[in-house]
Amino acid sequence: MSPTKPTALHDQTNLLPKRQLITVFAALAFGLLVTFIDQNSIGVALPTIGRELDSASTIEWAGTSSLIANTAFQVLYGRLSDVFGRKVIVITMLAILALGDLLCGFAKTGPQLYAFRGISGMANGGILALSMIIVSDIVTLKERGKYQGILGSMIGLGSTLGPFIAAGFTKHSSWRDTFYLLSPLSLLAGVVLFFKLPPQNMPKEDIRVMVAKVDWAGIVLSSGGTILLLIPVSGIGSRFKADSPMVISMLTLGGIFLVAFVFNEWKVAHPMIPLRLFKSRPLSAMLLQNLLIGIVWYSELYFLPIYYQSARGFSITTSAALIVPLVLSLAIASALSGQYISRMNRYGEVIWLGFSLWTLTAGLHLLFGRTTSVATIIPILIFEGFAVGCVFQPTLVAAQAHSSKADRAVVISARNFLRSLGGAIGLAISSAIYSNSLHSHLPSSLPTSVTSSVYESTFSTPDLSSLDTETRELILGAYSSASRSVFIMWVAVIAVCVALMVFVKDDGLQRKEETDEALVEEGEGGAVTIEKTSPAGGMYAKAE
Repeated sequence: MSPTKPTALHDQTNLLPKRQLITVFAALAFGLLVTFIDQNSIGVALPTIGRELDSASTIEWAGTSSLIANTAFQVLYGRLSDVFGRKVIVITMLAILALGDLLCGFAKTGPQLYAFRGISGMANGGILALSMIIVSDIVTLKERGKYQGILGSMIGLGSTLGPFIAAGFTKHSSWRDTFYLLSPLSLLAGVVLFFKLPPQNMPKEDIRVMVAKVDWAGIVLSSGGTILLLIPVSGIGSRFKADSPMVISMLTLGGIFLVAFVFNEWKVAHPMIPLRLFKSRPLSAMLLQNLLIGIVWYSELYFLPIYYQSARGFSITTSAALIVPLVLSLAIASALSGQYISRMNRYGEVIWLGFSLWTLTAGLHLLFGRTTSVATIIPILIFEGFAVGCVFQPTLVAAQAHSSKADRAVVISARNFLRSLGGAIGLAISSAIYSNSLHSHLPSSLPTSVTSSVYESTFSTPDLSSLDTETRELILGAYSSASRSVFIMWVAVIAVCVALMVFVKDDGLQRKEETDEALVEEGEGGAVTIEKTSPAGGMYAKAE
């Protein structure tokens, strides 16, 4: 049975002096920047990659495979870092990202690219999780909002630079050069962290004892269930019939795997996601919100460029430029909201504002049609990015405020797992909605050859130059209607996040055991135990 009280395998708290903290934090921020350049660069190039690899009808799996791998291994990183130490895991993940990107550059077919993006996605999840966990180790909860807000701005900055880098390479040389650039940058980030990140004070244990503490059954069940569910969901109606034996069997097996995963987490001694986390209503609500955030956010990053290029006919460079207002305002809002939370010791009003504004701006996406002006699109994206920045990192800070110090790593892993799971679900559902909507909106009067051409180019418009203007507009209108169907889903999902805010209570951010100098206890005989920060940055207790 799992323990009734939260217990960390090893307390890796190491509150650093300011100068050392800045150096370590800069190294973490650089690694996270590379990660999000990698994660968000490929979206604008998907139509081009699909044509070059003769995989236009399945190219969305370049994103879906990455998110599935990210999700499948996400819950593992918190426990692995508890067992083996944060430093070794984050550097290993950066090395794996470098390998995955190098292989992506050599991909010759669509399935090869999807497999290699899966390797990169697995590493991306580890780098994101470990960056947040390490920051939680080296700063107090009260200061955490400020620093994690800055890390959130790296997410926005990476999301800004990534599309431009990919667009530039795709237009002037090859999309493969994007991966050739990112591979050495990942290695560089690993080298910086190797020299600048201080090692944790880990107890010496036999490797067999350490390996035994990893929830291997949970890894197999969670990853297997995720993959078995998401593959058929992404293709129902477009590539798979809903009543086909393959779809029914995969959905059934996937459900069985995930039920078994929950049972395993209940019984195992050191679970990846302790079920006790869900006994807290505020924490449960925020974890569910992060699942829903992932559903909308990741599908936006992939389907907005598809709308720009397919329904509007914008160039790849213009598509990248129209992502900038969204992600740049996210970066600014993330940094500002982190500062506000740390200074005011509150987070409730920031998250309320974020979800409410996001629901409004998601609804305004329904204005995006065949002729909507760029002057209308950009302000909507700016306000939406600001809204996302007010919930992306603040929900993590709030979740940590409602959990124990011992659960710090697993809460971050659970949050990242659910957000990545939401992203994979969001891409799968969005792909299914988009494909089915596109097919249903195509006029029945179109010649069979034209219809077949559209079916084979679901996520990028085929060559329509030989068609008359009226027929061409009908087809482009179908692409626009398909995008609108996805936009409607976004509104409904974010509205649920607003409703869940009724369960979130703002109790502030002061945590007694994480203050730099805290009075812990005064005994009956007048003895006082003081917890202070050591000059080297660690925590020590002194009794007087």
